[in-house]
Amino acid sequence: MGTAATAPSRPRVLQFCSVAKSYTASDGKLVLTLTPAEEGGFVVTSPLDPELVTEAETIQDAFRMARDALRSLRASRAKLLRKLASSSRRSA
Repeated sequence: MGTAATAPSRPRVLQFCSVAKSYTASDGKLVLTLTPAEEGGFVVTSPLDPELVTEAETIQDAFRMARDALRSLRASRAKLLRKLASSSRRSA
């Protein structure tokens, strides 16, 4: 006697992971990615500058906060470059 073929069992979904949607916005000068934050508002990043990360409550705040963060990043980078240039001159 033959055995009856059984259909393979379907895998069960044990856990559902939700993926946060993100939105890209531009004002013509700056491109931002806005990802809704769990606590409200947005986590703001830029695909053109991976070090730019800030938070904002509204899209208008996102651009204001991103510009402020970008100014701080540029100042920090300029300071680092000056420091590297002066240390390379001393060692030469």
